[in-house]
Amino acid sequence: MITVLLVDDHPVVRAGVAGMLAGTDDITVVGEAADAAEALTAVHAHHPDVVLMDLRMPGDDGATATGRILTARPQTRVVVLTTYETDTDILRAVEAGAAGYLLKDTSRADLITAIRTAARGGTVLAPSVATRLLHQVRRPTARDTLSPREVQVLRLVARGLSNAEIGRELHIGEATVKTHLLRTFNKLDVSDRTAAVTTAMATGLL
Repeated sequence: MITVLLVDDHPVVRAGVAGMLAGTDDITVVGEAADAAEALTAVHAHHPDVVLMDLRMPGDDGATATGRILTARPQTRVVVLTTYETDTDILRAVEAGAAGYLLKDTSRADLITAIRTAARGGTVLAPSVATRLLHQVRRPTARDTLSPREVQVLRLVARGLSNAEIGRELHIGEATVKTHLLRTFNKLDVSDRTAAVTTAMATGLL
C-alpha cells in the first residue's frame, strides 16, 4: 500500500484530491496538512511514501517545505501539485529534491500513475514542465554570454593592466571598467581577476 500525505492550504483541494484517490486499491491518504509546519509534523507522524505538495501556502512555501521534509526523511518522495509553472517555481522545487512536478489540471489517471511512479523511485513531470526544464538545459551558459566589451576588458586584465590603464586604453571611465569586471565575475562565477582570466582561458574566451 502506497501511503500519501496531502499538503495544500485549501481544504476543498485536499478533499478533491483525496476523493480522486479514494477508489484505488494500492493508494491510501494517511494525512493532510495546510502549511509547511503541519506538513513536517505529519511526515514525522505518518511516514508517508509520497507527499503531494502545493507550492504557494501561508508561511514557508512548498519548495522550502520539500527541502525540510527530505532532510528529515530522505526516503519520502515529494511530488509538487500546483497551478504554477514558472521557471523559477520549477527550478526551486527540483533543486529542493522534488521527485515530480504536476499541475492541478492533471487527470485522475495521470495523478495515480504519477504517485505509483514516484513511490517506485521514478520522476514524474507534467509535459509543459518537462519542456521548460529542457529549455533551461539548452539555454546558453553565462560563459557564452560575455559581451564584446567584457571580453575586451578581460583581455587587458590578462595583460596585467590596472583598471585605470584599461580605462585609458578603451577610453572609458575607471568606474565603468569596474562594472564590466563585476558583471564578468558574476557570469563566470568567480570572485577575482586572476580566477576570471584563468576561467576565460580554460573555456576558450581568451
